[in-house]
Amino acid sequence: MKVLSIAIPCYNSEDYMEKCIDSLLPGGEDVEILVVDDGSKDMTPEIADAYQKKYPGIVRAIHQENGGHGAAVNAGIRHATGLFFKVVDSDDWVDGKSYRAILQKLKELAGGSETLDMMISNFVYEKQGAKHKKVMRYASVLPQDRLFRWEDAKRFRKGQYILMHSVIYRTQLLRDCGLKLPEHTFYVDNIFVYQPLPYVKNMYYMDVDFYRYFIGRDDQSVNEKVMIGRIDQQIRVNKLMIETYDLFKIPNRNLRHYMLNDLEIITVISTVMLIRSGTKENLEKKRELWQYIRQKDIRLFHRLRKGIMGRTMNLPGRGGRRISIAAYKISQKVIGFN
Repeated sequence: MKVLSIAIPCYNSEDYMEKCIDSLLPGGEDVEILVVDDGSKDMTPEIADAYQKKYPGIVRAIHQENGGHGAAVNAGIRHATGLFFKVVDSDDWVDGKSYRAILQKLKELAGGSETLDMMISNFVYEKQGAKHKKVMRYASVLPQDRLFRWEDAKRFRKGQYILMHSVIYRTQLLRDCGLKLPEHTFYVDNIFVYQPLPYVKNMYYMDVDFYRYFIGRDDQSVNEKVMIGRIDQQIRVNKLMIETYDLFKIPNRNLRHYMLNDLEIITVISTVMLIRSGTKENLEKKRELWQYIRQKDIRLFHRLRKGIMGRTMNLPGRGGRRISIAAYKISQKVIGFN
């Protein structure tokens, strides 16, 4: 069995997918690289097939009709044969030294007496034109170099979240939790990280800058204008996360606190984008979103409004909307808008 399956969702990725795949090839026979061509119209299918031909047993090309990022991740999970599972987007890449260290540790833990459910590592914002590269680290909140559980973790600060770039999950855990991402929807990476969390018992954190998260393309999903144009998809993800769990029934306090904060930042991002669009239609969608939360779970509604960002999101009038943009800086830390 392979140690690690790595899914690369690709849609019209001919300009940058080779850099991504090449960064993963040094994993050798320990990994399988699942290049998922999601109905591309350019040379992506041919590039995927060429890598499969050149690296049989390591690279597998998967071709499917276009279903969006979620459908590509779902395909990766379905086809994965590795003990662990990682998603690397086609315009991102990984650091070679950190990659080797993580693979070695995964092999060690795979042979241990306790099952590893989630590996966490740092990621670097490779923002085009930025002089200093921001790194999302977790050394201040997570124990290092040992297996640990939620009760061993400290409380995450605002702006410090586990994103898809940070995690490697045990493959079977993703199947056991029933994870199936919605199709034709952006921002489903938030669900990918969020839904499995209550199933995670044993974790391991490595303080290495493994994942390189590229930000800078004009058509990128985290471009602010693109996000505003796709706000209905952001709201859909936001609502699906709300519907997934009654967070107040999660027994572990640290996990419950983390998931409430996670849901708060997603709701803040939805709200900030609706406010920054400045249209009457989107300001009405903001009102509808908060009304939906109120009707769905009144305790959650009050918890989100009590939060620092929740309060700023709901101040009345133009002045309140201006103040709410301060929360934008925290959401920038998480997403790194370009």
